[in-house]
Amino acid sequence: MITLMDDGVHDNPTYDRILQAFQWVVNESQAGDTVWIHYSGHGGRVEDDNGDEDDGYDETLIPVDFQRKGQIRDDDLLRYLVKPMREGVLMTCLMDCCHSGTVLDLPYRFIADGDHYQMERNDDFDMDHLIEVAKIAATVAASLGGMAQSVIQSSGLVEEIDECCVIL
Repeated sequence: MITLMDDGVHDNPTYDRILQAFQWVVNESQAGDTVWIHYSGHGGRVEDDNGDEDDGYDETLIPVDFQRKGQIRDDDLLRYLVKPMREGVLMTCLMDCCHSGTVLDLPYRFIADGDHYQMERNDDFDMDHLIEVAKIAATVAASLGGMAQSVIQSSGLVEEIDECCVIL
């Protein structure tokens, strides 16, 4: 277990340490494991830097050294924590911070406000687009066989196909 806190006893939750902790839990987790991630701290939002947010903003976690290293974007959480997690690992994340509702960029979310009692579809998540990307990827792979990888990479769909395969 890794505990990062700015309490003078534990290691500080710096940008690098938070990402290293995510990398550690991904590397250590095996199919059948249950993983608990808990973040209580500052959350924020910054202008979207790659055009994947409908509202034009990435949600962020704000580490103690954010003024020097920057904020941890939702895209980084998806890239370093969600996507590389092995199949069969059950991960529960509690993000206790502002702007945390979509900080993992997932198609479903739970809002603990007393009015919601189950997972709900994230209306801002474009599931139809990802399904279309998955269909294109499957069609290309089936028709091109071994050449599919180079065609998909040259088409610019690698990120979307990778994301689609993780969340569907």
